[in-house]
Amino acid sequence: MTSVIRTLCVILALCFAGLSVSGPGQMAYAQQTIEGPDFAAWEDTATRVENAVENGEVSTEVLEDLRRELSQWRQRFVDAQGTNATTIKTVQDQLAALGPVPESGEEAADVTAQRDELNRRLARLQAPARTAELARSRADALMQGIDEIIRNRQTAELLRLGPPPVNPLHWPEGLRVLYQLADSIQREVLADWDSPVAQTELKDNLPVILAWFLAGLVLLVRGRYWSKQLMRHVAKDEVSAGRWIGTFVISLGEWLLPYAGVYALVRAFSATALFGPRGTLVLDTILPAAFIFLLARWLAIQIFPRNEKRAPLLNLDDRCRYSGRLYGALMGLVIAAFYFLRTIAESSNWTEAATNVVLFPVLVLAGLLLFKLARLLLMHSRAARGDSDVEETFRDRLARLLSRALMVMAVLAPLLAAVGYVKAAQAMMLPALLSMMLLAVLLVLQRVFTEVYVMLSGNREGAEDALVPVLAGFVLVILSLPFFALIWGARWAQLTEIWVRFTEGVTIGGTQISPSIFLTLAMVFMFGYVLTRLVQGTLKNTVLPKTRLDAGGRNAIVSGVGYVGIFLAALIAITSAGIDLSSLAIVAGALSVGIGFGLQNIVSNFVSGIILLIERPISEGDWIEVGGKHGYVRSISVRSTRIETFDRTDVIVPNADFVSGTVTNYTRGNTVGRVIVPVGVAYGSDTRRIETILQEIAEAHPMVLAVPPPNVVFRGFGASSLDFEIRAILRDVNWVMSVHSDMNHEIARRFVEEGIEIPFPQQDVWFRNGEALSGKPAPAQDSPPSEAETPASSAPVQKTEADYDAEGGDGDGR
Repeated sequence: MTSVIRTLCVILALCFAGLSVSGPGQMAYAQQTIEGPDFAAWEDTATRVENAVENGEVSTEVLEDLRRELSQWRQRFVDAQGTNATTIKTVQDQLAALGPVPESGEEAADVTAQRDELNRRLARLQAPARTAELARSRADALMQGIDEIIRNRQTAELLRLGPPPVNPLHWPEGLRVLYQLADSIQREVLADWDSPVAQTELKDNLPVILAWFLAGLVLLVRGRYWSKQLMRHVAKDEVSAGRWIGTFVISLGEWLLPYAGVYALVRAFSATALFGPRGTLVLDTILPAAFIFLLARWLAIQIFPRNEKRAPLLNLDDRCRYSGRLYGALMGLVIAAFYFLRTIAESSNWTEAATNVVLFPVLVLAGLLLFKLARLLLMHSRAARGDSDVEETFRDRLARLLSRALMVMAVLAPLLAAVGYVKAAQAMMLPALLSMMLLAVLLVLQRVFTEVYVMLSGNREGAEDALVPVLAGFVLVILSLPFFALIWGARWAQLTEIWVRFTEGVTIGGTQISPSIFLTLAMVFMFGYVLTRLVQGTLKNTVLPKTRLDAGGRNAIVSGVGYVGIFLAALIAITSAGIDLSSLAIVAGALSVGIGFGLQNIVSNFVSGIILLIERPISEGDWIEVGGKHGYVRSISVRSTRIETFDRTDVIVPNADFVSGTVTNYTRGNTVGRVIVPVGVAYGSDTRRIETILQEIAEAHPMVLAVPPPNVVFRGFGASSLDFEIRAILRDVNWVMSVHSDMNHEIARRFVEEGIEIPFPQQDVWFRNGEALSGKPAPAQDSPPSEAETPASSAPVQKTEADYDAEGGDGDGR
């Protein structure tokens, strides 16, 4: 009867769910299908790209455009893979509620029909996503084909042998294109000068031209001087971080003010309307070239400063820093000239032979400057290492290797260009120079972050090794990697492809782990962690001190709240990130056995730590003894407990030792404890008088409790003394050693006043065969020799009580 009722309930629930899915669900499906990608247009695009790839005669620019179009299609397909996700989840939940097909195969007809309908609906809903997934796979394959073609073309271009620039037959052609450029600009200027329209426009723009020209000339001539003067005024003779940052900001004027002057001059010449296409091309190319040159000169000043009151970035003397500033500025000029000439050559359609001839002197000069800068870097590495006995650091080793590599490229690139491999030489020399500039930018930014940290923290001594500047430098290096890749020939499409793969993440156990999921996980967990710490702080400082719990109980509650809060934060973070832990169950089950054996001690200590927090046999601040170690419990963590011994050393004890071993807790629940002071007096002393004196001493000490009263015990007769003990209960056993010392001082004083002797061990020394040692005959009597007859040189023999018993004596020499 119960099974029949359950079956009817399931059928009714599925009927209502079916109505809801067949209504709005179908509408949503239809709507999402209409809004999906246009697969007909995609088919045309894919066919066109396949034909272009198979043809192989399409230019690289066209291939790049086709790849960008494919990238846009792929993004549409990625978005379409989430089509009908909500409805699919609903249908899957309904199938899960319906349960699997019975093993016997016997099932109600209505349930079977409902299951078939849900499966058909699920297939229809998943069809758009599967189609989008197939289209995306095709787009990925086409993009990979285009990347391979472009990569092969770039490799072939680098390895192609062109007209050698050292061949004198090509020199006239190089000189001819330079002459044609100058001549064409001159012809354009003269032609516009004779034109009435140009003259009218020149007269109308004359005030603007003069204003731009004067402003540019003043900024170009006096801009650096103004920046230097202002820097001296701000810096003065102090070396504080704030003044350094101020001077750094002002130093940007040495770069930006002259560039503003160049910009104003270009605007002035453009406003004259005397320049035609060639002149306009030159003016437009001058601005980026001037920007590169001025930036390189400013970086050279920052890396090789004139007057650095603190340690400079490179360990070089004044002469080497001057050379570095000169080489850096010339390097910027070479890069600017290279950019200027190559842009003019590409825009003017110069022949390859003429281009190689014009660019070859620039390459040779660039190689010379690169070699000089590499030598300075090598000198810095050697100076930083100093004595050869000092171990070379990683930075010094990296600087040394980098300098060697730059020297090799500085020599190899001009040689390749001279032979005819000009493209390979350019691909080697220009990226090396730009990489040097980018490294200089990183060094300057790292110095800025360090000074900002010093200004905020006031810790200059530890700023170089502090965590924040190191992390800032690490982030700068990571952010600079795409720029280094672009400098050394990577295409922007390749970088975007890497970023797409990175954002997609990886699949582990059927779970997709992407950066967005990781960031969500980290942010939610950090929020939960901070909230847990706030609750712990509130309990520890506000709520629990107002209760009657002792310190150990309060610490146990705070620790327990911390464990529970961190566990819940991790659980909520995993759930918020959408990570399905059930898919990782198989992997976790396979690893659980190995982890169980490998981490059994850690798990044992963790469980023992939980037991310690619940039972609280020890608490923070207790004086305990475990494993022969005395000390105070300072902290109880998950794995171990830290004990501070009396000599101020920390002993880390695993928690399992407290649960399975023997622990003595001297202050469990209270600090009351007993002190025992042993005392020995000489034989013949009045024992009752000794007992009275010791009783008075014990009762007089302020740390001794009156109830129960202290007592004195006569322990027995020792070898040299009568043994007594003071036994007293202290209000605070932590002061037991101080009380012991105070009582000993008082005992010594009172015994001196009362004339009571504190004995020391006494022994009788006998000499055997003294006559044989001295060479005299032994006396006839059997009595032991007298002290006068015993030679001083005879060896003493110490006799014990057992020796006396063996000889029949009474132990006292008689």
